[in-house]
Amino acid sequence: MKARKLPSGSWNCKVYSHTEKIKLPDGTTKDKRIYKSFTCDILGLQGKRACEKMAADWAEHKEKEISRSVKEKDFGNMTVKEAIDRYIETRVALNRSPTPINGYRIIQNNGFEDIMDMKLKDIDEVILQEAINMESGRQLKRRKNVPKTISAKCVKNEWGLIRPVIRKYAKRICLDDIELPTSTPRMVELPAAIDVLRIVHGTDIELPVLLAAWLSFSMSEVRGLTKSKSISGGYIMIREVVVRVGKESVRKELAKNEVRNRKHRIPVYIKHLIDKVDGDTLVPMTGNMLYHKWIALQDQNGMKHITFHDLRHLNASIMALLRIPDKYAQERGGWASDKIMKGTYMQTFSDERIHFDDVMDEYFEKIMDSMQHEMQHEKEKA
Repeated sequence: MKARKLPSGSWNCKVYSHTEKIKLPDGTTKDKRIYKSFTCDILGLQGKRACEKMAADWAEHKEKEISRSVKEKDFGNMTVKEAIDRYIETRVALNRSPTPINGYRIIQNNGFEDIMDMKLKDIDEVILQEAINMESGRQLKRRKNVPKTISAKCVKNEWGLIRPVIRKYAKRICLDDIELPTSTPRMVELPAAIDVLRIVHGTDIELPVLLAAWLSFSMSEVRGLTKSKSISGGYIMIREVVVRVGKESVRKELAKNEVRNRKHRIPVYIKHLIDKVDGDTLVPMTGNMLYHKWIALQDQNGMKHITFHDLRHLNASIMALLRIPDKYAQERGGWASDKIMKGTYMQTFSDERIHFDDVMDEYFEKIMDSMQHEMQHEKEKA
């Protein structure tokens, strides 16, 4: 596209914009090409180049808009389920963890049934809000015939997939005013640490329970511990985790969050339990088996149910009770944000951290000693 010089000395450049149908006096129509006109008042070659640049920039922007419009039109013919497939492909290409990918498939197969087969071009903000309202009342499929409505937290997790899919493939839809159900905080009454240690003492789940309650390891972290990779020089470190993907257990080299790959000194009592383990894997149980053994043990002892994950909360409450400073509590539990982690992780085994490890170990060891004395006393009475 070349600019032409006007009699005034200014420069003008025209770029094709679009074609319109023009009605003629005889009733017929003809195509008329419409042009976008650009004028620059700068004299000389500098003005000519500036005018041509304005025209070229507009033409480039127009081409991008057309390309985006065509692409969105193509995306619009996809159903929500197909869009999720495409989104998952992009996550797999980025080497995302199999755990969230499996979660996406579960949501795709079970959640938001009202819109999964709808095309993106037929969806708007009102339909999405209605879908959320419907999903909030969905009855979960359970083995026992006890109806249970999906939780607000679960709906939010599902929306955590639907939202980025809509934003990526249906950009015209504004999601700013979408409302989600309000979550009710889960209130858990935690048992005393001595009660937990007493019921697991001598059982086949004593080690995993102590790793959770004493060292604040999650179930996936506990299942990933091995003698060969996790233990060195009296310390135990999270180097691998074992997660459930579908019906299979998958071992991953690193935990989801880098700060969770933490290191603990091994307490003497836990070291004795580890030494008794045959084989390399410290806890050779499936997550399902460990969970059911833990629930059954609570039932046998008349204890109100807490989940295996709640043992980490028990650990946190004990650290608060013992007034362990937040910095060290975050390090021990792996709850720190990336920003905090970068500022403290390299100092994990400072004198102060060792002191607070001593405080925690002394607390649990006193409980264990007390239990040993009780058991010895009972034997002597017998």
